Amino acid sequence: MILGNYRIENSTVRDITNYLEELAPLADAEDFDNVGLLLGDFNVEVTGILVALDTLESTLDEAIAKKCNLIVSFHPIIFSGLKKINGSNYVERVAIKAIQNNIAIYAMHTALDNSFDGVSAKMCAVLGLENRKFLIPNPTNNKIGMGMIAEFPKEIEEIAFIYLLKDKFKAKGVRYSSLLGKKIKKVALLGGSGSFAIEAAKKAGADVYVSADFKYHDFFKAEKRIVLVDVGHYESEQYTKNLLEEYLSKKFSNFAVILSEHNTNPINYIQ
Repeated sequence: MILGNYRIENSTVRDITNYLEELAPLADAEDFDNVGLLLGDFNVEVTGILVALDTLESTLDEAIAKKCNLIVSFHPIIFSGLKKINGSNYVERVAIKAIQNNIAIYAMHTALDNSFDGVSAKMCAVLGLENRKFLIPNPTNNKIGMGMIAEFPKEIEEIAFIYLLKDKFKAKGVRYSSLLGKKIKKVALLGGSGSFAIEAAKKAGADVYVSADFKYHDFFKAEKRIVLVDVGHYESEQYTKNLLEEYLSKKFSNFAVILSEHNTNPINYIQ
């Protein structure tokens, strides 16, 4: 059966990736990135999809156990070129295991970062923010951009916002600059490493900017004009897999689209 441009019965890897690229065209990814089908054959029939944030050896084991022959991952497991594949590191071991078990791996990364309905949009949804728009619009294509700026329906206290973030993003540690003694209404967000957008958040008039991987000196850039909050890299991007699972399940019902159960955050905290 054909629905739109996609086969619902006997769907191939190509059918899945074509649909994903409606949400996040690969041409919209950053030049430095490595997105798309990293391993596998476009013509293979899909038996099941495992949606994950990262593709690690444990992710492959989960895909094998759940009879999924396609992993849709946010982060690309192969980022730089491989000159040899002999299992000497985790990237090579993932490549070997995927090939041995006929599992395709597709990565979206900055293509989804730049999508209006992508990573930062999901952050807005989790926090209940409205009226979102790009924080840094692409200068040549207004349909894509980095980050989001949006608003709460009603302003909230600064410390209440910090605790809301901690709760909604299940963060074991939240780092933030000095509070300014005013309520939060306008919020800038960017999933993943976002220190490069601090000035854009200030220029946009945001009360607070939420991202990850801020260095010590980045917090000085708040300059008593904005509250900077580092919620954690994994934490800021964790709902990306939920976004993708929901998106794929709307179109393909002839096999399982499964949300990975593994927490792939490499950072641990002591409390």
